[in-house]
Amino acid sequence: MQAGRVGSVMAFIVASVLPAPAAACQMKMALEQWPPYVYTQPNGPPSGLDLELVQAIFKEAGCTLQLLPELPTARRQRQFELGELDLLLAASDTAERRKLARFSLAYRHESVGVFTRSANLAHYQDVRNLEILLKKKLSLLAPKVGWYGPAYARVQPELLAAGHLSTFLTFQQGLRMLEAGRAELILGDTVALRHEAKEQGVAIAPLPFMVLRAPVHLMLNKNSTTQAQLDLLNGAIQRLEKQGVLAEIRSRYGDS
Repeated sequence: MQAGRVGSVMAFIVASVLPAPAAACQMKMALEQWPPYVYTQPNGPPSGLDLELVQAIFKEAGCTLQLLPELPTARRQRQFELGELDLLLAASDTAERRKLARFSLAYRHESVGVFTRSANLAHYQDVRNLEILLKKKLSLLAPKVGWYGPAYARVQPELLAAGHLSTFLTFQQGLRMLEAGRAELILGDTVALRHEAKEQGVAIAPLPFMVLRAPVHLMLNKNSTTQAQLDLLNGAIQRLEKQGVLAEIRSRYGDS
């Protein structure tokens, strides 16, 4: 056998036993209109708190994030389930979701509260939990979709059955309903509600209790991503938290 032939055979054998190179860390996510977390202004690039955070994390991890056009919530979730999207933002880590997803370390916390118009706040100082809404027969506006904690999950069916719950699809719509007197109170993500109220010039104030404060995570599609890619992102989150980079981004949006 010729020396060149031997070299070729040996190279083939060595290549066969060596592990394949790690797949490039590239992921796709769809944009949405969820200010101030992710949104696109007319004639402007996409921006927002979560978008800045995830872009910083991906850059630190050496990963590539591909932004796809905006999708409605239900369609975005469906495409994720089908493996057409690799990443969703601001996800709660649940056993049910772990069947199809893997979760990063927390990169921020979400807070859910109940607000009223500032001029009416004095009337609700004794409302310190959601159960009191039922006892006092108070009307509430709440988002149509999403998880807002176990306390809301418990009272939601009773409020709905009693006719004291109305839902909305966007915070813009919800605040307009509050202004129109459709309900006395509105529930939702505190940062998003405050942002939209400022945009609309509506003065709102929180009731003296928090419905939910919990960590949120990057949710990676288990079928289209790898544990190695998740490890890269987790390492980036840890380093950026230690350096104060993520805290600085959150503080600019009023999120502590």
